[in-house]
Amino acid sequence: MDYQKQLLSKNGYAIVKLSQEFLRYSIGDRIPTVSQLTDELEIARGTIETAMKTLQSNDALYIESRGHLGSYLTKKNTHILLQYAGINSIVGAMPLPYSKKYEGLATGLTSAADNSYSIPITLGYMRGAKNRIAMVTEKRYDFAVVSKYAAKEFSKQYGKISIVKEFGPHSYCSEHVIIFHDPKENSIRSGMKIGIDADSIDQKNMTERVCKGKKVSFIPVQYSTLLERVIDGDLDATVWNKDEIIDKVSSIKYKEIKHTDDDDTAAVIVTGVERPEIFLLLKEIINVETVLNIQKLIMEGKITPSY
Repeated sequence: MDYQKQLLSKNGYAIVKLSQEFLRYSIGDRIPTVSQLTDELEIARGTIETAMKTLQSNDALYIESRGHLGSYLTKKNTHILLQYAGINSIVGAMPLPYSKKYEGLATGLTSAADNSYSIPITLGYMRGAKNRIAMVTEKRYDFAVVSKYAAKEFSKQYGKISIVKEFGPHSYCSEHVIIFHDPKENSIRSGMKIGIDADSIDQKNMTERVCKGKKVSFIPVQYSTLLERVIDGDLDATVWNKDEIIDKVSSIKYKEIKHTDDDDTAAVIVTGVERPEIFLLLKEIINVETVLNIQKLIMEGKITPSY
């Protein structure tokens, strides 16, 4: 069946939108009426009916009418619906892979998906949770990997995203610490120059928290250069990911930050609330235990990262 050829017809748009719609439903679910779909998708009733017939005649789905009880989805071929919906790959935004934990996550996500639909997962890498989430809300990427803390903070302020998968404490990083240029320092003092990255929700919020009540100068710096800037003495201190200190065998002075929870160390996958079909697809094909096992093997040096 040439699904793409059918999508070039005058009913193609309706077929795409209906396929995306039905990817959201499970077998046995009650589905919207034609009138409801017409209003929701803003497509003419006749076009909706024709597109529904196309999907059913090609075994993408089967709908059973139960009179006044409504209509129910009794058969669904996800593989066909994905082709009609134009979902040929899934693209995610990851942090820059500067730590073994991130390399492990990236390898796990691209190689360990239980993907019976033959849909590859590819990744793009960019700094800052705010930037990665923006790629999702703007529909330029299908999902993003961020800390649970960043996801919750963004959602609290703006909504727009949903957490699909959680990988648990210490899957994103071991912990965040305060690093100091002067090895004799043990705390943030007034008068210090403190590096801060506004695009990193975790780093920005934690930096402001550890500096609360102190008269410091916040210096805007890209996250990837913070460690170097502190080592060189351009900055007196900043909040940083302990994993990179360990991975680079750096002897820089650091102090642990007290936490009330481990949300800043837990990796999560987020999608846009307007993409429930992607949410459900990722929920089905990503196995958390498998990804974490691959991450562990990479951190132990037993397998080579591949992403």
